[in-house]
Amino acid sequence: MINESHETVHHRICPFCEACCGLEITVAEGRVKRIRGHAADVFSRGYLCPKGVALKDLHEDPDRLRKPLIKREGRFIEATWDEAFAEIERRLPPIIARHGADSVALTLGNPIVHKTGLLLYAPRLGRALGSKNVFSASTLDQMPKHLSSGLMFGDFLSIPVPDIERTDFLLMLGANPMVSNGSLWTVPNFRDKAKALRARGGRLVVVDPRKTETAKVADEHIFIRPGGDVFLLLGMVQTLFAEKLVRLGRLAGHVVGVPLLESTVAGFAPEKVSARCGIPAKTIRMLAGSLASAKRAAVYGRVGTCTQEYGTLCSWLVDVLNILTGHFDEPGGAMFPKAAALQSNTMGKPGSGKGIVTGRRKSRVSGAPEVLGEFPMSCLAEEIQTPGEGQVKALITVSSNPALSSPNGERLAAAMDQLDFMVSVDIYVNETSRHADVILPGTSPLEDSHYDVAFSQLSYRNHARYSHPVFPRTARHPEEWQVLLRLIGIIQGKGAAADIEQIDNELLMDDLRRTAGPYAEQVFKAVSHQRGAERLLDLGLRAGPYGDQFGMKPDGLNLGKVQAAEGGIDLGALEPRVPEVLRTPSGKIELAPAMLIDDLKRPAVDLERPTYELVIVGRRQLHGNNSWMHNLPVLAKGAARCIALVNPKDAARLGIEDGGRARIAHDGRSIEAEVEITDEMMPGVVSLPHGWGHNQPDTHLEVAAANPGANLNALMDENRRDPLSGNAVLSGMEVEMTPVAARAFAGQAR
Repeated sequence: MINESHETVHHRICPFCEACCGLEITVAEGRVKRIRGHAADVFSRGYLCPKGVALKDLHEDPDRLRKPLIKREGRFIEATWDEAFAEIERRLPPIIARHGADSVALTLGNPIVHKTGLLLYAPRLGRALGSKNVFSASTLDQMPKHLSSGLMFGDFLSIPVPDIERTDFLLMLGANPMVSNGSLWTVPNFRDKAKALRARGGRLVVVDPRKTETAKVADEHIFIRPGGDVFLLLGMVQTLFAEKLVRLGRLAGHVVGVPLLESTVAGFAPEKVSARCGIPAKTIRMLAGSLASAKRAAVYGRVGTCTQEYGTLCSWLVDVLNILTGHFDEPGGAMFPKAAALQSNTMGKPGSGKGIVTGRRKSRVSGAPEVLGEFPMSCLAEEIQTPGEGQVKALITVSSNPALSSPNGERLAAAMDQLDFMVSVDIYVNETSRHADVILPGTSPLEDSHYDVAFSQLSYRNHARYSHPVFPRTARHPEEWQVLLRLIGIIQGKGAAADIEQIDNELLMDDLRRTAGPYAEQVFKAVSHQRGAERLLDLGLRAGPYGDQFGMKPDGLNLGKVQAAEGGIDLGALEPRVPEVLRTPSGKIELAPAMLIDDLKRPAVDLERPTYELVIVGRRQLHGNNSWMHNLPVLAKGAARCIALVNPKDAARLGIEDGGRARIAHDGRSIEAEVEITDEMMPGVVSLPHGWGHNQPDTHLEVAAANPGANLNALMDENRRDPLSGNAVLSGMEVEMTPVAARAFAGQAR
């Protein structure tokens, strides 16, 4: 719509975090004039956090790449798209021909899920490449939840979320939705939803080693030793059995493994686990009792429960507690969303399936098992540096910055420098892409259409929303799915000038022959007016649970209907989905998967392990959830944010002053950070935000470099992983902390 001042108003899904808020963007004279929350958005209802307004900064960022770059004699020079793809064609296929497909690794970063074209075409790129060396950000924060969900429910992406608008009791571990607006749980405006919970007489209890922003609005906050979540959860499960509080309710006929679970957890009474988690046995029993007695309740655990050595066990036990107390798949409990498009647990035969398989391959050097088609990101450096058959010689990164976000990035950076060839699809020259030989720039989110394929599968309420581009792409800049198709053409040996429309048609027909069988041609024709990502999305919507089924249900959804709904389409509150959601071979919820029962041997042995004097944990921040947001002026302004939080008792013991600087060290590696002394930290725990460390040479991030901060991950051991999921251990690592001034004085004295 156009008003008298020649302004145009556009509606857009925010790409900065999992909340996916609806934005109202006013444009005048070809520039963004203002950004507000979209009041008519059916999902976010006008909510807007500080990140949303930064979309203007991202679009206008002078550091954001608009043209491809090719490295010549160690320096990047601008190139045309034809020149960039020609360079890739010249250098990549010979490596594959000489060393095989496994010699090329692929890394995928979290911005992909905010880009429909990248999300839908990155799997196509991976399949075309045919390499077992695929890595993603999932093994840095969430793979344990995928694995436990797959083992229990038969699908890696069947992740239940709290039905927050109807619950009476919400127990939260290692999560801070006041900042994240959910993680593996899409829930914009958590603050008001938490207020509403309390207003109707409900309770919010937060368990965390820091009194987080969420803990400050909760009814109760309980400190826990980092890495101790598994012991708290086991103590609660044991209490439910010992005190006969188990109530399966409607799910009684849909669950197997209860007796085995009961016998296995018998040795984890609260009195035995209390010291390891730092929570009194009385409190553990109280939490179990409160959960069992609540009419409608849910347990939710996130990053803090995943980024530890028992990540998969923690993720499993969260759902075990929900199931045993009768709060699973029930209104107000932990429930499964039903997305409108492309959700695997809405496809195929309902109620049973093949389940999941892991460990089909093992990484060449460490022998880490494959999970969800990928290896741990922390294995990438060794796969590049270790000679032998299958050594990684080339790398393709897509919206991925593992040199900063994965453990011991210094080693990975050094490994990237020894590659024969590297291609990055990225909007910045950052800590990772600076090592590339060719950088292919993505588009601004305001130049893309968008549909939340991933986050609609994790949403607190079912919905379907679409964003039209706000601005046209610059001349000759391909869409991101076209960039990936061009890479596919090169990998397939068809050359940089291949007909990517034909490649796209061939890939789609291959998919349809598997999924639509004899109707493949008919379905293909039904969407022939679409192209690229929109075509795949239209297929997903039409074949989805609310779809028009290609004309069989005229009132159903298709892409055109969703595009026409300016504020989106509300598809209702979450509803019970067991048993149809299950894809396990048994057709039951597997409460005691063998892999997890066997892994309980580790915490059983670990019960007597002494705790460390000082450990470190990360944290998220509202103004910079991820490293790629640190170059945006509106988010970067104000006081420094890369601050180490330290408890007053620890500060006094270590001689650290508020506002001073401290050296934080582990295993010969160290960083320095400014310190804030605060009683929001549990004694023995220090917290530093993740995603910082923008002091590397040859990056083009002017705003971020002005306040580089310290990289927490530089301290981390890349060989410490949850053995089941391969997720990096980024929480609870023991550290030493010394005041910088005292260290300098001591050096002078010597």
